[in-house]
Amino acid sequence: MTVLSFGVFAGADPAMAQLNPTRVYVISVDGTIELGLSQYVLRGLKQAAQDRAAVLIEINTFGGRADAAVEIRDYILRMDTPVIAFVRERAISAGALIAISAPHIAMARGSTIGAAEPRPLDEKTVSFLRAEFASTALRNNRDPDIAAAMVDADVVIEGLVESGKLLTLTAHDALEFGYADVLSNYRSEVLAHYNLDHLPVVEIERNWAERLAGFVTDPTVSQILLIVGFLGIIIELFSPGFGLPGVVGILAMGLFFGGRILAGLAGLEVIALFILGLVLLILEIFVVPGFGIVGILGLLSIFGSIILSFDSFTAALTSITITLLVVILVMILLWRRFKKSTAFKRFVLFTREEKTLGYQGVRDYSNLLGKTGVTVSALRPAGIVKIGDHRYDVVSDGSFISVNTEVKVVFVEGNRIVVTEKTD
Repeated sequence: MTVLSFGVFAGADPAMAQLNPTRVYVISVDGTIELGLSQYVLRGLKQAAQDRAAVLIEINTFGGRADAAVEIRDYILRMDTPVIAFVRERAISAGALIAISAPHIAMARGSTIGAAEPRPLDEKTVSFLRAEFASTALRNNRDPDIAAAMVDADVVIEGLVESGKLLTLTAHDALEFGYADVLSNYRSEVLAHYNLDHLPVVEIERNWAERLAGFVTDPTVSQILLIVGFLGIIIELFSPGFGLPGVVGILAMGLFFGGRILAGLAGLEVIALFILGLVLLILEIFVVPGFGIVGILGLLSIFGSIILSFDSFTAALTSITITLLVVILVMILLWRRFKKSTAFKRFVLFTREEKTLGYQGVRDYSNLLGKTGVTVSALRPAGIVKIGDHRYDVVSDGSFISVNTEVKVVFVEGNRIVVTEKTD
């Protein structure tokens, strides 16, 4: 306790008191960093700036979306009120960028910070994030090489990290190298270190829209919604009436686009483009014969709306490809299962008229055309004629023909044989 008290008075920032904050707003960065979380953090930071409140960002994350972290980082750097990052368990990857963007960092004993390997791991992405980390560290008077080593495994710091390894600092290492001001497991002690323990503490909670946006924009959930939406709509288009698949499909696509609108990734025009694509496809399937320009425009509108709802073309293309592959596979499996069901037998006639069962197809009588024979019975107009050694059921050309009259075959269609009385 004596050591902590010394740290409070020796490490307290005089500028903190000069800013004269009215209260402390606590913002929690817990779990995956996604767009819904970034909207929540930005709302808390804006409210703190408006109320001239100090901000304590409590961090426990393995990382997440780099774009969401960069958005938070940019706003923290513009803050005029005190911002403290309190790493409770870990600030890994994107979480590390948020932590080092704060002018003040406190860490719990046993916590870690660093290991910000980007995805995709290409030169362009690594170069961008390395520069972001390094410049952020410089902005807050921290060693930029340490920040760069968290991103780029090629950065070597003697005695700290070797080549081929990403840097992760323990709490004690962070304190030693200037990436933490104080070590404490308790919020009250952290606030006391910065002379903020006398201020009222207000915890900023995520609202329903931010929670929904965070959930549905999660990459895995987003992919599932896209697949379910496509499956539901496709099954509904080829089913009579309107039923459960259509409801599920529309609900899934509504959550997919709605989450992106709440997260600021897309606008209402994206939903309008998707609806336009659906309308064009319905017209192509049920109104316009064949498959032409209307269907192509419909597909382009649907895929265009999905691409516009992502932050990068690569991510959109990957998601669409996965969706199409899964949808095709599921449709094939459903078709195979449907073929074995009793419902399928109601639509398809399975009775087979085979020769082995005593059935015979229509015989070909075209070879009789032009041949002559003798009536065995009177033709009124139907009757029997003997041609060669065989008897045939025939009809006359409309006139009555008596028995033992010579006739000639003048027309054959299937098993219909038409004859007329032969004249010399």
